[in-house]
Amino acid sequence: MPKRILQGVVTSDANAQTVTVSVERRFTHPVLKKTIRKSKKYRAHDEANTYKTGDTVRIQECAPKSKTKRWEVIAS
Repeated sequence: MPKRILQGVVTSDANAQTVTVSVERRFTHPVLKKTIRKSKKYRAHDEANTYKTGDTVRIQECAPKSKTKRWEVIAS
């Protein structure tokens, strides 16, 4: 099964080797037919601490690295 890849913006880099990435998705409401924006935060593994708040990054699913981390940064 292929690993999911998402694109988002780094919202926090306070923890060592971890970044919090906010991923936004847009969809049309089934009844109102209005475009809705929803966002979700993911904790991703950043081995070299290279990404800072505000950077746009791509994250990929991986095996669990810790209690909350199931994603890793693959590119910016």
